[in-house]
Amino acid sequence: MEITLQYWAECPNWPTALERVHEAVRLLGIDEPSVVLERIETEELAQRRRFRGSPTILLDGRDPFAGEDAPFGLSCRLYRGPDGSLAGAPSVEQIRDALARSSA
Repeated sequence: MEITLQYWAECPNWPTALERVHEAVRLLGIDEPSVVLERIETEELAQRRRFRGSPTILLDGRDPFAGEDAPFGLSCRLYRGPDGSLAGAPSVEQIRDALARSSA
């Protein structure tokens, strides 16, 4: 499985997302894949790469957390937790579940 973390340097949440990806992979017992970091620096690149905000986690090129109507662009992204709260990165459990679904 290929895991890509797209990020915008102006958004402080991507290191948290990266840590959580590594933790979710460890919890699933998956041989730790390398995580490709993709820095999105311009609005043009954001549109071309279909970047839905920082951080964006792609599993085999697919964003398991995005709705079809989510806009593209340079911004910090918010994720809704299971309890309805908003956070700057998905939880370890949300990433673990997305990885498990993607691996199935």
